[in-house]
Amino acid sequence: MKYLLLLCAVVGVSLALPSKLSRPRPWWNAKPNPGNRIVGGFQIEIEDAPYQVSLRKFGHFCGGSIIGSQWVLTAGHCVSSASKPSETLRIGSTDNSEGGQILKIKRAIQHPKYNYNNIDYDFTLLELAEEIKFTESYKAIELPEQDEPVTDGSMCLVSGWGNTQNWSDNPRYLRAADVPSVNQEECSKAYEDFGGVTDRMICAGYEKGGKDACQGDSGGPLVSGGKLVGVVSWGYGCAEEGYPGVYSRVASVRDWIKEVSGI
Repeated sequence: MKYLLLLCAVVGVSLALPSKLSRPRPWWNAKPNPGNRIVGGFQIEIEDAPYQVSLRKFGHFCGGSIIGSQWVLTAGHCVSSASKPSETLRIGSTDNSEGGQILKIKRAIQHPKYNYNNIDYDFTLLELAEEIKFTESYKAIELPEQDEPVTDGSMCLVSGWGNTQNWSDNPRYLRAADVPSVNQEECSKAYEDFGGVTDRMICAGYEKGGKDACQGDSGGPLVSGGKLVGVVSWGYGCAEEGYPGVYSRVASVRDWIKEVSGI
């Protein structure tokens, strides 16, 4: 049986499909292959992606993006709604084990339409307990307008501390990969055995695979043109030929983000 693996998140979510299985891609759902992260990418410094954060609970398990001085956007399958979340965030560090700052989360607001079964509306907003004073190592990323399109083939940057499928890469340090956005209809056709993709999703990757986000990258940023266009969400395997990565489309919920956060 093949497995559809989501890119990091809540424990034990799964849905049986005709011949495959859909499940989240947290660290604990990764295939046995220690020492893995962003596939086919390169190491970067936090200053190259100062909006990137590490979501933590007994260590890193998801990514996220700073969108305001007191707000972070991550995946809905990473954190559900909670008035007193137990998770924390590390900001301002290339190394996900030390450095930067550790911040407490005041509350988590999962999108009210988040679908447990097909991972639609895969968004959670995290309100921080205190404001971030921006520096070169941590600052907010610009957001698109509601329903702002991403042109097919636009180059995007995905980053995180997730799987690389390369034993020689040190899992402590931030990595990134350049991936082109994929036509929506083509992506939905590629994933037709999994029910396709919805309008709240955007795909990015190469037809022959080789570069992708993977376990541990969930909730992290997909950036194009200086804007946060996607949130790492799910995909079949990692960097598999014929299966681009699937991201939550930020422009599809821009009004909800503004309503909740004021941003």
